[in-house]
Amino acid sequence: MSNTIKRGGFSSSFGVLAATLGSAVGLGNIWKFPYLTGANGGAGFLLIYLLATLVIGLPVMIAEITMGRTARANPITALQKLSPKKSLPWWLVGVAGMVAAFLILSFYSEVVAWVFAYVVKAIGGSILSSDRHVTESAFSTLISDPVQSLLWQWGVLAFIGGILLMGVTKGIEGITKKLMPVLFLLLMLLCAVSLSLDKAADGLAFLFRPDFSKISAGVILTAMGLAFFKLSLGMGTMMTYGSYFRDDQNIPATTLRVMLADLFVSMLAGIAIFPAVFTFGFEPAAGPPLVFITIPAVFSQIPGGQLLMITFFVLASVAATGAMLSLMEVPVVILHERLGMSRPKATLVTIATLMVLGSSCALTNSTLASFKLFGMNMFDLFDFASSNVLLPLGGILLAVFVGWVWGKDKFQQALSNQGALRNHVTVSAVFFLLRYVSPLLILAVMLKGLGLF
Repeated sequence: MSNTIKRGGFSSSFGVLAATLGSAVGLGNIWKFPYLTGANGGAGFLLIYLLATLVIGLPVMIAEITMGRTARANPITALQKLSPKKSLPWWLVGVAGMVAAFLILSFYSEVVAWVFAYVVKAIGGSILSSDRHVTESAFSTLISDPVQSLLWQWGVLAFIGGILLMGVTKGIEGITKKLMPVLFLLLMLLCAVSLSLDKAADGLAFLFRPDFSKISAGVILTAMGLAFFKLSLGMGTMMTYGSYFRDDQNIPATTLRVMLADLFVSMLAGIAIFPAVFTFGFEPAAGPPLVFITIPAVFSQIPGGQLLMITFFVLASVAATGAMLSLMEVPVVILHERLGMSRPKATLVTIATLMVLGSSCALTNSTLASFKLFGMNMFDLFDFASSNVLLPLGGILLAVFVGWVWGKDKFQQALSNQGALRNHVTVSAVFFLLRYVSPLLILAVMLKGLGLF
């Protein structure tokens, strides 16, 4: 059925880069990555993260994109097409990716809903206060109100769905080509202000001063897990976007640019935020909620703070939009190509499904506060199942598929653009990592996430 459907695609190399970077950059770049860097050894952790990215993140990312472009299909159909033995159900990896995308979108859309709500709150000025009781109360009121939680979440889903309804070229590519430059400009603005503050040096030291005494086996596993998860791997997003890549796109070069740009965004975010946090006496800590409690208080102490606070939450919404677009595209393209739905219908079905699933996450701080499965509320359960089971398992199986099933000859043909690129050494290195190294390291990350290692 997928062969009869005319597929969209990215129209330019910059569009490819912007869309792929938009998928990799998310709310984690704005707060979690800089915090983890500072709390786990600064420059030492950063070095381990870079090495982990080279042996885990980049190889799997290259594999996913290459498979997607070769098959020109959704993840399920792509694995069916590329598998030499049709009797083996490799297509189930694509199904697992779609399930993971639904689970992630269900809780991530609620976090993104908080960001969009705070853009409006920032414009209104009601949250611009140095009193933590005010900022904590504002956030608590938002997440504990079932009506607000649902309406903001559904509004975000409708907004992302509207972009997807525009198609691949006009929607995903067109929007991300505009959003990514805006993201960098807003970050640069915040960095300029933050670096002028009294304790900017303390914030930079927190991020970049190496402290090798903090490096442990657990920290190394944290860096490896971050390298894998941060590039949107194991859930079919990169395979889906790869199916829209141009035939002449240099995949290794593109993925390297995405990795470096993604890292640059994270570092800029740290430079923009932590000098202000240290200057005004806040304790840096991980997790989206603290962003909504601390950031308004920080900006209330800075001249022009309201404008900067608006800028920050617009920045966070830009980062979140790119990530959500790539996630939602996975089920949309599968429903479109596998079930023969029109793209508008596939998008609407996806949004409706997420409104139902996502509502269980949106209501975890109100109506469903006492409802738990396996000792977790739905928000935490969806996060745990996707992050600790489905994504690493998908990454392992995709690496094994390329390294042991698809084979080096076909991988090299695809990655060299049918011989047009002279990248034999690069292909051999990536293939070796996929075959022998990446699966074992991802397995270690998975076992750590499950508390078994």
